[in-house]
Amino acid sequence: MSARVVLHMPNRFIEGFAKGKPPLLYGRIVQTLEARGIAADFAAELPTEAARQINDGNLHVMENGRVQAEGWLNAATAYLEGFFHVDPQGVQAASSIGQLPYHPDQIDAAEAAAYQAGLHARFTEARHSRYKQSKQQTTLPEGCIAVFLQGPAPIRQGQAYCGFEEMLRAVATSAQGRAVVVKPHPLKPELGAEIIAQVQAEGFDLEATQANVHDILAACALSVSINSATAIEGFLHQKPAVIFGRSDFHALVQTAISPQDFPRAMAAALTTPRDYSKALYWYFGQNCLDIHADHFDERLLAIFAKAGFDADRLGL
Repeated sequence: MSARVVLHMPNRFIEGFAKGKPPLLYGRIVQTLEARGIAADFAAELPTEAARQINDGNLHVMENGRVQAEGWLNAATAYLEGFFHVDPQGVQAASSIGQLPYHPDQIDAAEAAAYQAGLHARFTEARHSRYKQSKQQTTLPEGCIAVFLQGPAPIRQGQAYCGFEEMLRAVATSAQGRAVVVKPHPLKPELGAEIIAQVQAEGFDLEATQANVHDILAACALSVSINSATAIEGFLHQKPAVIFGRSDFHALVQTAISPQDFPRAMAAALTTPRDYSKALYWYFGQNCLDIHADHFDERLLAIFAKAGFDADRLGL
């Protein structure tokens, strides 16, 4: 008997299928399988420990999962809209990309440049990001340090090397005359405003903004975050990044392991030459699934096969 593919998703995702508006990744997974004669099963999300107890011979894919067990893959958006992780280790900061070696000298420069040009048209020129952004063009201090706040997830998941307030104090203290511009996370604006106001009340000079992320990245000299998508979005603007947490793109940025480490990390980020086209091509082109790519089906099935579920086992 062939193994089944079971997609563990939030109810709103499952309801999307019923309404004819399937979520991007899972809609494509279903489409890929149906084109080869099989249907996927839908199921609810499970706590990680409960999921680890299931070893029924089927392939399970968990939205935003952290399951490391036989027969399980984890899936989530990989920072830029339309790009995804489907990964045996985890997603985003926990994805297996973080364990891969990065060798820019082994990447074809022309291929990387062409790839970056496509991303530039898709995101930078369109001023498009994963979350809703201001359509208004905003002028910001040229050469500023741009700090991007996030929701509580990196703190809660133990990914951060310091708190948001500590990060802001470290940046403001070491800015060396550069303006420090801070943007709250679009999904947590109240939390971000509260954090910024608290640090401003302590006498630190910070400029809060709700500007489009692309306007901020175009103006800044450096982006700073715990492990925000904006760090890697900044590569579209040829801007370096410092992060204060664990990430799966640590090979492409400078990491500050404490607030006191920020001056060193900032100096290294501003002076270390990087080929951002190669970084983008390696991360997104070679190690993520692109929903719009012609080879999506091939790459997805290769991930399934590597997890032990090849065409024969799935009955494709």
